[in-house]
Amino acid sequence: MKVFKKKPVAKHLSRLQALGHKPVKSRQISEIRLETGEVIIEYPLAVRPLIAAVARRLGKTQEDLVQIKKLQLDALGTSVWDLVDGSRSVRQIIQIFAETHRLENREAEVSVTRFIRELGQRGLLGLQ
Repeated sequence: MKVFKKKPVAKHLSRLQALGHKPVKSRQISEIRLETGEVIIEYPLAVRPLIAAVARRLGKTQEDLVQIKKLQLDALGTSVWDLVDGSRSVRQIIQIFAETHRLENREAEVSVTRFIRELGQRGLLGLQ
């Protein structure tokens, strides 16, 4: 009889805890800055194990399986991206973003946290 172990549950941060963390950029990305000042982020996309196994059977190498995705940030996304330096907390980034773009703190918080969450889900940012 097999005994199945439960997967560890991801730890959810409270709002105040999350605002105190410092976002950091992934080491697996590269940035391209356009003449407009906007940023294109290039990052490797993980290939699903089943697809990778089939591809290897068809003679593909590991290098053939790496897909590079590109994400172009708009002006607001670029301004947040430029503030992510590993030394500023999410709260500090929100304050600077609000002042720079003349937004209310709550509006800036919603925009910045949503942006950081989306990039985190893609593996482009992490919190320390």
